[in-house]
Amino acid sequence: MNRAPRVRLWLAVAAAVVAAFLIGRGEHGSSAEAQSGTLTALDYQEITQLINRYAYGIDTCANNGYDYANVFTADGTFTDNNSDGGFAAGGRVLARGRDALATLVGGGERGCKTKLVWTDWSHLMLNHEITPTAEGARGRVYLVQLGMTGPGTVARHGGYEDVYVRTPEGWRIQSRMHVRDKAWHSELLRTPDLN
Repeated sequence: MNRAPRVRLWLAVAAAVVAAFLIGRGEHGSSAEAQSGTLTALDYQEITQLINRYAYGIDTCANNGYDYANVFTADGTFTDNNSDGGFAAGGRVLARGRDALATLVGGGERGCKTKLVWTDWSHLMLNHEITPTAEGARGRVYLVQLGMTGPGTVARHGGYEDVYVRTPEGWRIQSRMHVRDKAWHSELLRTPDLN
């Protein structure tokens, strides 16, 4: 009994299955899935890494503030809805575009020479929630600050509401809004100032 034809048949079937799998993965990569409102595990990981790079960028003013600015799209925005003035205004855009974003964190034309209020703080972002959208994704994450009220202190400082889009450079933040502590609480638990 000659087994060679059976072996060749099984090898051909196995090769066809592997080829179909690889072709399917190529056609349904993260970019296509993000466009249809779904994200892959890799998309979630890349967005998470983007947020980690944000924290290092704002804390260090590295690359003259552009390590921070480059986690945003070219026209990305940072909006303050956390400070008293920002909250009273219903949110105010503090920076739009990478040069303005680099300057916001002390870089750009400031040259990382200016000590900012958060210069000695560490930004920790916890409980990151990422939700697929037809355009990419949106997210929200708690902001916890180390050193905000003095050395060795830990304090919640609201959170961030984000819009993420996939660009030729990879995932980027299109907009980030700093919100107050109770922005996401049930209506019954909210206070008028959301703090």
